[in-house]
Amino acid sequence: MTTLADFEARTITGQDKSLADYQGKVVLVVNTASKCGFTPQFEGLEKLYGDLADQGLVVLGFPCDQFAHQEFDDDAETAEFCQLNYGVTFPMFSKVDVNGTQAHPLFTWLRREKGGILGDAIKWNFTKFLVNRDGEVVARYAPTVTPADIEADVRALL
Repeated sequence: MTTLADFEARTITGQDKSLADYQGKVVLVVNTASKCGFTPQFEGLEKLYGDLADQGLVVLGFPCDQFAHQEFDDDAETAEFCQLNYGVTFPMFSKVDVNGTQAHPLFTWLRREKGGILGDAIKWNFTKFLVNRDGEVVARYAPTVTPADIEADVRALL
């Protein structure tokens, strides 16, 4: 059975990272964008991470430019924007595609595990996937669902 631990991704600062490093954690995977109407959700994601990291939550942000080109071209620019404007301290990764033939394998798996309104395609930025401590996808949330709206689900897994 495939789990989160079977994937790796490049961090926003350019290092390859095995997602097995998050084994035993509750993980919230989010496709983010810096210039989107939902961008203020970074604040809620950071609050959730700050409040629950010591209990085992980790938020993983994956910038994506597939929806109306709402992400910077440069990872360093994205990282600076997230840190300066929202104080983001949770792990951020290099920009990825989440749909199509060039989609990052992690998102191909996440979409397959939990489909959405458009079949398994992700329809917009800030789609969220909740992964339990065993690395299994347990829920998918639409972009309109805020981090505060899913806090109870996260706490139930912790």
